[in-house]
Amino acid sequence: MDELAELNHRFALAGELRFQSLAAGLIEAVVDNAQCTARVSLQGGQLLEWQPKDQAQPVLWLSPRARFAPATAIRGGIPLCWPWFGAHPEDGRLPAHGLARTSPWRVVATAANVGGTEIVLALDADAPTRALLPPGLGATLTIGVGQTLHLALTTVNDGEHECAISEALHSYFRIGDIGAVRVCGLEAASYVDKHDGGRREQRGPIAFAGELDRVYVDTRASCVVEDAQLRRWIRIDKSGSASTVVWSPGADKAGRMADLGADAWRTMVCVESGNALDDRLLLAPGQSHTLAIALCVGAL
Repeated sequence: MDELAELNHRFALAGELRFQSLAAGLIEAVVDNAQCTARVSLQGGQLLEWQPKDQAQPVLWLSPRARFAPATAIRGGIPLCWPWFGAHPEDGRLPAHGLARTSPWRVVATAANVGGTEIVLALDADAPTRALLPPGLGATLTIGVGQTLHLALTTVNDGEHECAISEALHSYFRIGDIGAVRVCGLEAASYVDKHDGGRREQRGPIAFAGELDRVYVDTRASCVVEDAQLRRWIRIDKSGSASTVVWSPGADKAGRMADLGADAWRTMVCVESGNALDDRLLLAPGQSHTLAIALCVGAL
């Protein structure tokens, strides 16, 4: 029995969840339940799509130029930045944003419940990947898709030494136009501007007039993306997270990114929940930590 057939034999849910080929040998889980539709790439454990059935537009944004290939990051959805966010703190030759988003994830369990459909994945690190991780460090991801979206990324240190990690659920949201969007909830929070490394305080809601890349530190606040053009709001509640990253690439940077392009960036904004910079975590032997978000959407 090949991998796809075995996944469907063991984990498919009749009329609700199936596994199918995505591209270039990749596999995705496809959900169509009473509340929503969703897609999850087993490479990267990456949620590619989530759309409640009362929404005319997807809630998540997936680049029209996204590349689907082995060991290649997929632009859009919710990539998993783990076990480091941004550049590796010690070795700049290692890939940005860690190994999870380009590694295979193994299906552990699936379930249908009143709130929707649940998929549990575990990082299935191969030998080259495992050699780059601290011994004993592992991760599982629980995805619940219904009228509300739940994601929980759990890190476990089963090794003999303390491990430092940084992480983020790198959420790309579908919007009408970046010029008609604001992000609320981070008023008065301190942030690091990644353009110049300066530290500043947020004044009022976040609005966008060009490239913006900020890490809001020591904040556990919920955020709301208010979208005047699509006439809806997206609320992001989080736990186990002390950082929120807000990113819009702007025209110049987007134009230099082959998997994004000069125009599509206007219909996306990233509001990422995680633990970065000052908020990185130190896990003692035997310790675990869960980073979780809950997303819901409604009309303005």
